[in-house]
Amino acid sequence: MEPPPPAAPSGAPGFPKLEILDRSAPHRFLRPAKRINVGVDVDHFLISKAYRDIGIFVLQLNRALVPRKQGSTVQSFPLTAPRQDPEPVLRLQELLRKTEAIIDDAPLDQGPRRFGNIGFRTFHTLLEQRADGLLKEFFPEGTLDGFGEAAQQAGDTEESVGPLEEIKAYFLGGFGSSQRLDFGTGHELSFLAFLGCLWKLGYFPAQPEGEIPGAVERSIVLGVIEPYLKVIRRLILHYNLEPAGSHGVWGLDDHSFLPYIFGSAQLSRPLTSETEPTPLEGSAPRAPRPSDAAKAELAESHRTSLMYFSAVAFINDVKKGPFWEHSPILFDISGIRDGWGKINKGMIKMFNAEVLSKFPVVQHFPFGSLFAWDVDPTAQAPAKSVHMASQPVAGQSQGSAAPGGVGTAAPWANATRMPGGSAGPGIPYSKAPWAGGAAPPPRGGAPDTGPPPPTAFPRGVPGTASNQHSVTKAPWAK
Repeated sequence: MEPPPPAAPSGAPGFPKLEILDRSAPHRFLRPAKRINVGVDVDHFLISKAYRDIGIFVLQLNRALVPRKQGSTVQSFPLTAPRQDPEPVLRLQELLRKTEAIIDDAPLDQGPRRFGNIGFRTFHTLLEQRADGLLKEFFPEGTLDGFGEAAQQAGDTEESVGPLEEIKAYFLGGFGSSQRLDFGTGHELSFLAFLGCLWKLGYFPAQPEGEIPGAVERSIVLGVIEPYLKVIRRLILHYNLEPAGSHGVWGLDDHSFLPYIFGSAQLSRPLTSETEPTPLEGSAPRAPRPSDAAKAELAESHRTSLMYFSAVAFINDVKKGPFWEHSPILFDISGIRDGWGKINKGMIKMFNAEVLSKFPVVQHFPFGSLFAWDVDPTAQAPAKSVHMASQPVAGQSQGSAAPGGVGTAAPWANATRMPGGSAGPGIPYSKAPWAGGAAPPPRGGAPDTGPPPPTAFPRGVPGTASNQHSVTKAPWAK
């Protein structure tokens, strides 16, 4: 099967989309397996077909959320806008509702524990037991048909499985770790890959006639990813899940990244034509200002309509204290004056560097046939990146050898590269203390931080934000 073409450069009229498998061609599905075992395996991942496809899918979904200008009117896409989601999206919404309902069958453990209630392991066990039935129930008839015979013809080995088995691995991976009792951006990445698998299998319909381009992609983001995030937030609160792969106070968010990408796209400068590059700066008319995200009351007022503000409002639910203190990276981003388009492009760049290029985040991502470990024949050997310098190393990689000296700049990143490079203006994610610097001073001077933090942390009511409040006050919150 021929790989999809490489991403078009910024300014080109063509914008790539994730390929859809040809049902008439033989395809051998594989049981997804761990391939990233040591730091140098990340080098290989960054030139793999999986990395290319993740990037294409993120940009495809992201562009669909950017407002469109039609004549004198601007069409934006908030969560509250009337929307006719296609039947496959409605089925996924019901799948998420049934997944969330498993929480009621997995009661909290009453034993003392600061992070991670072990009742979450019961939730995961039940989810694994019911996964086959749930996925089969909510997939339209024929979605998974026609591939099994092709897999047998291509070769029957222990790694060969049916399509359901391959996509199930990404679905289960999207709901945290039952072993570590945590959730983070790596798990969110797994759910994104689950949706990417469905796209490749032809699960989603074609673009409806007469609708603004990107209608199906918008339904995926607004009708599936946002409801998924709501389920995850309930899991985090209910089972008090620990952040996975987080930089703590110097990370963007303890658990998620996608709502900041798609949420900033919702507010970017409108496209005037479908051949126009995705805006690098500017905001939609009457969009909230970036600085509004740092104000709790404004974040709360927009949480039901805008993904970015919904994510920030959840942080305010679970963390106390001044916003600049517990979320300094988001606070700095709120000071960017070039608009939401600049923030959006910086978020994609940061996602590439802080999620896709970081060993602690991607080490558990499994690779099969749909998101393949094979080298992308169109991959370029980008310049070395400072983000690879801190990867764990070992004498020998257990993965396939990769060309030496590769970094994080991928072909699909050409469409998202921001002016000025990493040292130029934009998202200041490389300026945090964990990168070797000192904390940036708050804009306008340090506000009153209030009384010192308590020396003891009384527990709140399990499964509520009050409990999360009591356990997340960390030593760095001084």
